Amino acid sequence: MTFTRRRCLPVAISVATAAALAVALPAQPAWTAPKPPAVPAQVVAPVPRLVWQPCGAGLQPFLCTTAEVPTDYDIPGGQKTRLALTMLPASGPPGQRLGTLFTNPGGPGGSGVDFVQKLAALIYAPEVLARYDVLGFDPRGVARSDPATCFRTQEAELASPLVQAIYPLPGAQEVRHTLDQLLLAARCQTTSPRRFSTASTANVARDMDLLRQAVGDQQLTYAGVSYGTYLGATYARLFPGRVGRFVLDGTVDPVALSGTGTGDAAPTIPLGIRVRQGIGATETFGEFARLCREGGSERCALAAVGDPAVVVPAAFDRLARKPLKITLPDGTTMLVTQQVAVATTYSLLSFPERWPQLAGLLAEVAAPVPSPARVAQILAGLRPPMAAPVPGRDYPSVGGALASLCSDTVASRRVSEYPALIDAADASAPYFGRYRGWVGLPCEFWALQDPDVFRGPWQQETQATVLVIGTRFDPATPYRQTRPYADLFPSSRLLTLDGWGHTTLGKSACVDATVAHYLVAGNPPRDGAVCAPDVVPFSAQADVRPAPPDVPPVLPQW
Repeated sequence: MTFTRRRCLPVAISVATAAALAVALPAQPAWTAPKPPAVPAQVVAPVPRLVWQPCGAGLQPFLCTTAEVPTDYDIPGGQKTRLALTMLPASGPPGQRLGTLFTNPGGPGGSGVDFVQKLAALIYAPEVLARYDVLGFDPRGVARSDPATCFRTQEAELASPLVQAIYPLPGAQEVRHTLDQLLLAARCQTTSPRRFSTASTANVARDMDLLRQAVGDQQLTYAGVSYGTYLGATYARLFPGRVGRFVLDGTVDPVALSGTGTGDAAPTIPLGIRVRQGIGATETFGEFARLCREGGSERCALAAVGDPAVVVPAAFDRLARKPLKITLPDGTTMLVTQQVAVATTYSLLSFPERWPQLAGLLAEVAAPVPSPARVAQILAGLRPPMAAPVPGRDYPSVGGALASLCSDTVASRRVSEYPALIDAADASAPYFGRYRGWVGLPCEFWALQDPDVFRGPWQQETQATVLVIGTRFDPATPYRQTRPYADLFPSSRLLTLDGWGHTTLGKSACVDATVAHYLVAGNPPRDGAVCAPDVVPFSAQADVRPAPPDVPPVLPQW
C-alpha cells in the first residue's frame, strides 16, 4: 500500500465523535456478560394462523401470506409484528410430503420471500422440491416485514450521502466517514426505534419457531446460508429439541459476530475485522489471480495486461490518486474510485461464474490508458436493475441489515482507534481489510438494546445431526471458521466444496446431490467429505459450459 500512517487523526475523530454523540444519542450502557439462553417453554405466544393465497400474476405456483407474531416476546399478547411469507408447494404426491423446508438467504437483511420466489426452483434438487414445501420469510425489520427504516421515504434514503459511502481512505475521509456513520445510526434509531429495539436474531429465531408450529411440523427443517447460519445456530441454541435436518452453508462465526470471544473474536476488536472478511477476500483474490494467470490472455482478459497480483494493486492505488470519471448508458456520471473498484471486486469474488466479467473490468481499469466508455459499459452490465421505489414510509431499507446486526453484536468502543486498527487489518489483507474493516461502524453508535438478544454461549446442546458446508475459498465467510462452527454441534458432518465463491449455491452438482440425499433420506455424508466444483474458472471446461442460471447476489453482507 502507498498510504502513510497518520499521527493526530485518532484524536480528531475522538473529539468530533464525542461532540456529535453528546447531541445525537443517549449514552450506551456498559457491556455485560451474556445472559443464559432463554427457555422456550417460558414463552407462550399464540401460534399464527396462515391463510395462503396465490401470490399474483407472474408468480405461479407460489403462495403468499402474512403472519402476526409478538413484537416483544416478554409481552406475547401485546403489540404485533407482521411477517411476509411465501411458499413453493411440494410438487410430488401429498402422501410423500416430508414437511416444510424453511430457508434464510443471508444478509443480514436479505429477503427470504425474494430468495424463494427467484431461486428455490433453481437451487434445490427435484427430489427436494417434490417432498418439501419450501418456505421463505422476510425476517422482522426486513423488506416487507414491518421494515426498520432510517429515512422517511425510500427516495430520501437513496439520495442520502450517508448510505452511499463505501469506505474511507486514510486521512480526512476517515473523519467524515465516521461522522456520517454516526448520523446514519442516529437517523435509524430515531426513525424506527421500536422496530430496531426488537430486531435481534434471537427474536427472528422465536418467530421461526412460531412459524414452524403454524405449518404443523414437529421439528424445524432448515437451510440457511451465510448470515442464515448465524440464525441457525441461534435457533438451535434456543430450541435444541426442535432441530430437525439443518443445512448450514457458508458459516458465520457466531462468537466473532456477537463479539463474545477472545483473541481476534474479542469484543474489543471492531466487528468488521473480527468477522475476517478481509482475510477471506484476500485468499480468494489470490486464487482469482492464479487461475487467471493459468488461463492466459485467451481466457482471462486481465492476463493480457500483466500479472493480476501486480497490476490490480497498482490500478487500485492509481484510482486512489486519480479516479476515473465515466458516463453510464442512462446518462448519469460516476467516479470510479479505489473504493468502487475494491467493493466491486469483493462482490464479484463471491460468484466465480462472473469472474470473466470481473477480469474484463479490472483489465480496463489497469490498462495504461483506461477507456471510460468501456469501463462504463462493463459496470452497467454488472449493476442489477433498479427496482421502482416503494411508496410510503415502509420500504426495503439499509436498516434491514443494521437491525439485527447492531442488536446482536457488541460494540468495540474503540472508534478513536479505528484508523490504526484498520491500518493493521489492511497490512494483513490489502484493500479488502480496509474495505471490510469499516463495516459495522454504525453499530458503535447504537444505543437501542434488545433485552431478548442472545449472544451465547454457543456450544450447542441439540443431538440432531446437522450438515455444515464450507467453500475452500469464500471471500465473505472464510473457510477457516467452518470446522470450528461445526464443532459447536455435538453431532455434525462437515462437507467441503473444494472451490471458490460465497456459499455453494449453484456451484456444485456434487454438493446439491449430497444436500438432497440428506434432506430427503436423512442420511448425511461422512464427516470431512469433499466435493468438486462444476467448473474451474478460466479453464477450457468453462469455455464450453452452458450459461449457468442467473443467481443474483442476494447475500448483501455475509
